Amino acid sequence: MSNDITLVLGATGNTGRRVTARLRLRDTPVRATSRSSRIPFDWFHPAGWDQVLRGVTTAYVVPVPVPGPVHDFVARTEAAGVRRLVLLSGHGADDWGDSAFGLDMRSAEDAVRGSALERTILRASNFAQNFDGRPFRAPLAAGEPALPAGAVPGPFIDLEDVADVAAAVLSEPGQHAGRVHELTGPRGPPQAEAVEPISRASGQPIVHRRISPAEYTATLVQEGWGEDEARHLTEMFVLFERGTAAWTSDAVATVLRCAPRTFEGFVLRATAAEAWRC
Repeated sequence: MSNDITLVLGATGNTGRRVTARLRLRDTPVRATSRSSRIPFDWFHPAGWDQVLRGVTTAYVVPVPVPGPVHDFVARTEAAGVRRLVLLSGHGADDWGDSAFGLDMRSAEDAVRGSALERTILRASNFAQNFDGRPFRAPLAAGEPALPAGAVPGPFIDLEDVADVAAAVLSEPGQHAGRVHELTGPRGPPQAEAVEPISRASGQPIVHRRISPAEYTATLVQEGWGEDEARHLTEMFVLFERGTAAWTSDAVATVLRCAPRTFEGFVLRATAAEAWRC
């Protein structure tokens, strides 16, 4: 067992908590941080970063949802003696063009690439688990999700695969240096058609209703989302409808030596957990 500390940012989040658990099972010394952890980490309070980075050799970075702070953080990691960074980003970020979506992730990628550290970028496609979380779970449970989504396929990736890959990369220094792993599931259903297997498995009638991006933003704001957050989520759908992120990759199988989990497998697990029960 190594005494090197692996830092996990956002350790209470979707990927962070899963990555932390996997590293602990591997007997990897982990510093799991969030705003409420024993050693807290806050993107907007850099005065506390030095304590978080003390003794750390490897860091798993989930960027803050605004451009900029990752640049300062990466500079601080270099000064603190961190040797490796593993960054979570978005699938196909090179092809997002002038989209307003993902400016935070693209800024974070620039920061990591501009450093002298060993680095690996994990670009994950849309999470399958978004369907049993905010903001999709409640409309699905009500039987009428309204989204600005059409017929473009989505290679949804299971969060368990993202965490498995991240833990493997974090545990294998040198093997993934300079690599960009595009993490997708198998070719999945279009976002609008993803409700069909959920409806069949759960036994609940669910009908997708397509609405415009403007209508979707307005609906989110009415539900209590902030204006910026609502627009950001809407821009994600607009980007997906371009089809630039619809392609699949074999990165999960290459890293893990097994096929990625299917969207149907996620649906079965979520249904067993009564994710869409009213």
